[in-house]
Amino acid sequence: MAGLPSLTMMLGGAASGKSAFAERAIVESCSDKAKIYIATAQAFDDEMRAKISDHRQARAADGWTTVEEPLLVTAALEHASKDQVILLDCATLWLTNQLLAGADLHAESEKLIRALATCPAHVIVVTNEVGQGIVPEHAMSRQFREAQGKLNQGIAREAQLVVQVIAGLPLILKGTLPEGVS
Repeated sequence: MAGLPSLTMMLGGAASGKSAFAERAIVESCSDKAKIYIATAQAFDDEMRAKISDHRQARAADGWTTVEEPLLVTAALEHASKDQVILLDCATLWLTNQLLAGADLHAESEKLIRALATCPAHVIVVTNEVGQGIVPEHAMSRQFREAQGKLNQGIAREAQLVVQVIAGLPLILKGTLPEGVS
């Protein structure tokens, strides 16, 4: 069975099923590779701490190696090898972390896109589509929305497969799903 292309992008709204679909795609098409989960979430409250803990336990039970990296994702990608498949979940939280850290969003986004394009491992990037709603009221929110849209466009340009997930259902925007991925 043919596996995933070198770079896949899974995009959708919050709670759309994109992460679950990405995990399933890896399990169904890359069984011969070590599964690495780069998690970008940070726990700023009890609810998020509990969510992160639940996700850690579920991934460990499914054979994933988790790398928790809220900011230095490019460094994590540089240590990847061709016998791995990486799920980066998610680019939206990573960009939020960059914004809150006062980083140059354009420069960091460009570094991430280059790292994804040259990573020797197969990579699926999970990201949110944030441009389908209303114009945000606050300048920081508008800055984030613009930066996220540009990041998504850059990743999509490099990706061989782009899948939008809505209500758990995949819509192929670019490329072809590997045989056997449902």
